[in-house]
Amino acid sequence: MNAYLDRIERLNPSFNAIVSLVDRGLLQEESKKLDLELGRGTSRGWMHGFPCAPKDLAPTQGLTTTLGSPLFKHNIPSEDSMAVSRMRASGAILIGKTNTPEFGLGSNTYNTLFGATANAYNPKKTAGGSSGGAAVALALDLLPVADGSDFMGSLRNPAAYANVFGLRPSIGRVPTLPAGEVFISSLGVDGPMARNVDDLARLLGTIAGHSAKAPLSLSQSQESFSSEIDDLLKTPDPQNIPPFKVGWLGDLSKYLPMERGIKERCKAGLTRLQAVGAEVLDAQLQMDPSRVWKAWLTWRAVLNGHRLGPVLQLPNARDLIKSEALWEIEQSRSISAQDFMNASAVRTSFLNDMLRLFEGHDVLALPSAQVWPFDKDLHWPPSIDTSRGTRPMDTYHRWMEVVIYATFAGLPVINVPVGFNDQGLPMGMQLIGKPHGEIALLKIARAYETQIGDWLNIKPNQHQA
Repeated sequence: MNAYLDRIERLNPSFNAIVSLVDRGLLQEESKKLDLELGRGTSRGWMHGFPCAPKDLAPTQGLTTTLGSPLFKHNIPSEDSMAVSRMRASGAILIGKTNTPEFGLGSNTYNTLFGATANAYNPKKTAGGSSGGAAVALALDLLPVADGSDFMGSLRNPAAYANVFGLRPSIGRVPTLPAGEVFISSLGVDGPMARNVDDLARLLGTIAGHSAKAPLSLSQSQESFSSEIDDLLKTPDPQNIPPFKVGWLGDLSKYLPMERGIKERCKAGLTRLQAVGAEVLDAQLQMDPSRVWKAWLTWRAVLNGHRLGPVLQLPNARDLIKSEALWEIEQSRSISAQDFMNASAVRTSFLNDMLRLFEGHDVLALPSAQVWPFDKDLHWPPSIDTSRGTRPMDTYHRWMEVVIYATFAGLPVINVPVGFNDQGLPMGMQLIGKPHGEIALLKIARAYETQIGDWLNIKPNQHQA
């Protein structure tokens, strides 16, 4: 605990990854208590004594949860989220929270309450988001593992920008509780981030498992799924996996604008996958991606309007809420029930299209972002410069369109590092698995990890970290 707190004290002021830090004396007392338990031969679980800083969107009993908003700067929840509760039960010690953009909106971690989180590899650049604080804390060794949440790439984009692993589980794998609505609000999920795949798998096994309070949660119990993780990690040779087929979706036949060099880095990653038995094939959606985007906007607006609308009733809320949140609320007010059901029908067709692709592929691959880490003081990229010209962005999140496909289909997806550009900025690639296929996805990621030690060994500059 002292070693982590010393490192946080030295580095965090420059990067702003961890916020609402708990008093050192209290943390030392809790650490001593857990040390005594170990001395008596008792362990609470895999995370016994781990310093843990949940994302500042996750409710934490007795610890400030601000959602990155000045409206909630004094908010202290009376209960933990289910993921946090399970981490505590496994022995984690909560030392603070990791920074997030206001209400988790946007893939750039900044807010008026705590400020911006800087990229671990270049403090002038963005950490991504919305789990940006978590990703930077991992890259700088401020935490052993980190949790996050993902609606529109929030476990993937910041992991890509930090050269770490982030896994968005299937809908229902990790129950998102407490929640005011548990039947429709399923696009946002909790999940793990880590510097290596084994830790990623262990944390997933800690927080996953059925809950009757979440009717859409998968039926598999926490104990059963954790046992599967244990069996996976006992495999003596991670490279010894059956041959598998990867469907490379690229930029969706030039539909998605991407900055120069991103696809090339991902293709370098695909070459490393081939070394462990992958057959890489070009793949293509049958559905027009613009239809998927339009349906996505409808779903996103409805869910965000439901979540954020009540916030406007708080004193001075409209003056304190960022413009992107107000825009989301306004968008939701023009959507009818028929509009929403039409979008749901499109989503169903899209899922069927993805399942068709899995008839000939074991995983699907896409870049984890469409732009390299940009200036952290720029709220979001207004355009993307590609080899075919400049494409303007018509929303604050259009530049992250590449991440919606796994989310919308409810599929598990992992970000894996694919190296760096000439400026030393990291990038990642999404590997999308079959429905409820986290174990198969982790097997592939473990094999891939054996081939990318040269990339993983590139740490943030020593003068920084």
